[in-house]
Amino acid sequence: MELDPLLLSRLQFAFVVSFHAIFPVFTIGLASYIAVLHGLFYKTENPAWDRLALFWTKVFAVVFGMGVVSGIVMSFQFGTNWSNFSQATSNFLGPVLSYEVVTAFFLEAAFLGVLLFGRHKVPEGVHLFAAIMVAVGTFISSFWILSANSWMQTPAGFEVIDGRFHITSWMEAIFNPSFWYRFVHMGMASFLTGGFVVAGVSAWFLLRKRDVEANKKALSMCLWLLLFLAPAQAVVGDFHGLNTLEHQPTKVAAMEGNWETQSHAPLLLFAIPDQDAQTNRFEIGIPSMASIILKHSADGVVPGITEAAPDEQPPVAIVFWAFRIMVALGFAMIGVAIAGLILRRRGRVYENPLFLKALVAMIVSPFLAVLAGWIVTETGRAPWLVYGVMTHAQGLTPSLTGGMALFTLIGYITVYSVVFCVGVYYLTRVVRFGMLEDPEETHGEVERPKRPLSAAHTPFDDSDNDMQGARS
Repeated sequence: MELDPLLLSRLQFAFVVSFHAIFPVFTIGLASYIAVLHGLFYKTENPAWDRLALFWTKVFAVVFGMGVVSGIVMSFQFGTNWSNFSQATSNFLGPVLSYEVVTAFFLEAAFLGVLLFGRHKVPEGVHLFAAIMVAVGTFISSFWILSANSWMQTPAGFEVIDGRFHITSWMEAIFNPSFWYRFVHMGMASFLTGGFVVAGVSAWFLLRKRDVEANKKALSMCLWLLLFLAPAQAVVGDFHGLNTLEHQPTKVAAMEGNWETQSHAPLLLFAIPDQDAQTNRFEIGIPSMASIILKHSADGVVPGITEAAPDEQPPVAIVFWAFRIMVALGFAMIGVAIAGLILRRRGRVYENPLFLKALVAMIVSPFLAVLAGWIVTETGRAPWLVYGVMTHAQGLTPSLTGGMALFTLIGYITVYSVVFCVGVYYLTRVVRFGMLEDPEETHGEVERPKRPLSAAHTPFDDSDNDMQGARS
């Protein structure tokens, strides 16, 4: 069987991007939370805020390190697997990605060391400022990355000359038609991810009666955040969907499983899309609801997938089900947030074991929702790399063979699996040890750390006798 380098390259990039995406979406929200904790400690001098800030900075250090490792190879793939695309779009993507390095990475590099290793070594105000700058840096980084991705989805401000994209308006290109919707949607997803992780870990500690005062504070903060943010994300998602309908109607048609252009289009809750037959084999839906959501009118006309030629249609089943997974998880988040409000009013939010266990289980939900959302976004764009202008096949490296693509795909899967397993194992140890005292306060002056992961001050195994007493 002949190996298809295009399919394998798409699978490789999808795997690497999916693996990498879960780390920035967490660190963006967590960095802002850490800055808030430092601000609260600076204002109140309550040691509970200090313990929380120290603990979550340790978690941030580990996740940040994993994100850097997983993200380095992404840029290399543009040259190895997608050289035609890189050459054609270099006039835009080159400067934009450079702006990320100059504005975001330099800012983070200047202040990350102060945040991770400056506790009790610099004035508290300086430490707070460093935390704020790291949080700002994560948002600046996401600004440029999402601008680049949004331009590929809704390209603007360019002209094509001799097969190369030349920018005619940087403002139109950077702030392209879908940018603000994606930026806000992703920013809120980052806060939801950080909120649910902190809430779940705090609930885990409360179930075990560990550092109750600090974890009650952390859980209370997160539940208020989730109560407002989870429903707001649904509203932002609706606006994003309407923007996508305007600029990428075929993607929305695939999300809805709507093959024929029609009014009174049903909102399908379940369907089995058959792309070969260009229809659904079985479907359950709410009559006219898709028209109401997308057109705000029961007789609104919703475009069908068949409006696009078969070779310009995305894989409908993947887009259809990924979208429903994302929406279902979103509603589950809203339900948990509302349940937290009800229990808070009854004075049972910190003592209800079922609710606390539900929060622990919900830790993975935002990560799954983000992955499902990225699948909808990227798979729904197929077969286009730059929507409506350049296809995946046109952007592929001409000399790439199927064997070469398969070799690197297997290599990435193997290495990333090791990185993920080791990283998650170490994160669980950091969480299990909990809010231990500052190592420098407990054991005296320690060797100054030199890497982000060493800021966690947690041994990789149980050989350190000082950690034997940590409660599991």
